[in-house]
Amino acid sequence: MARSCSARLQGEAAAFTAALRTLVNNPQFSDVTFVVGREQQRVFAHRCVLACRCQAFRGMLAGDEDPPGSVPPQGPFVLGNVQPEVFLAVIEFLYTNSVTLNSHIVLDVLTSSVEYGLQDLCKLCVEFIKDTLSVEQVCEALQAAVTYGQADLQQHCLAFIESCTAAVVRTRGFHELSDTVLARVLRSDRLAVDELDLVQAVREWAHVSSAVLERPVPEVAALPVQELRLPLLAPSELATLESRNQRDLLIPVESIAAAWRFHALRRGSGVPPRLCRPRRGTR
Repeated sequence: MARSCSARLQGEAAAFTAALRTLVNNPQFSDVTFVVGREQQRVFAHRCVLACRCQAFRGMLAGDEDPPGSVPPQGPFVLGNVQPEVFLAVIEFLYTNSVTLNSHIVLDVLTSSVEYGLQDLCKLCVEFIKDTLSVEQVCEALQAAVTYGQADLQQHCLAFIESCTAAVVRTRGFHELSDTVLARVLRSDRLAVDELDLVQAVREWAHVSSAVLERPVPEVAALPVQELRLPLLAPSELATLESRNQRDLLIPVESIAAAWRFHALRRGSGVPPRLCRPRRGTR
């Protein structure tokens, strides 16, 4: 009697993907609708595809909290806090395991991939960000990397900032960094900028943050200011800084006094060694 054999053979993946791509946002045969963004754009999808590809959608579409045997929610499902282009990128990935990205939406797609638990999509977003990083976007990318625990992306962004610090500190993204992320940047020895310019950049950041958060400048800047290396300033620069500081009290008086002690005593001044190390851009 002949022995039975079995095997799983793989067909043409590209043809399969192309066929599924025709179903993306296609009302034909769709059985679920989303109303997306402020534009209230309607996006059509298929429950079985979303449910088998994403646990978050499975819970949304099956009504996991409803009693057994109850009718699943019929929608339409309103998603007002996501851009249609971003949501369609997520849908494209769920149908085809590939995604079309651009620099305008990639950080928002990364956010959605984390919210929906799509690790493979998250990896694709991180790779795209690393490959297309720019001066204008790097701080926003670093903030996202810290928020979502992407250590590799954090290191990549920090290295980029270190290579062109003087340009980065003038961007809108730099002014929008959180205090904890800014402090992390300021701990680097490899920032390519002089300390006096860095102090001015932090001052501008602090005034923006103060206006946005409606909190005093010294309060919002308390953490980053601890990372400024005031002993690296020349005495004339330190005197000018002390004069300007009287207007906004950005830097604690004790920190300025410690810098003066360093110039007078050098050793035994009590200044932490890390605040005396020159950076790569220190003049």
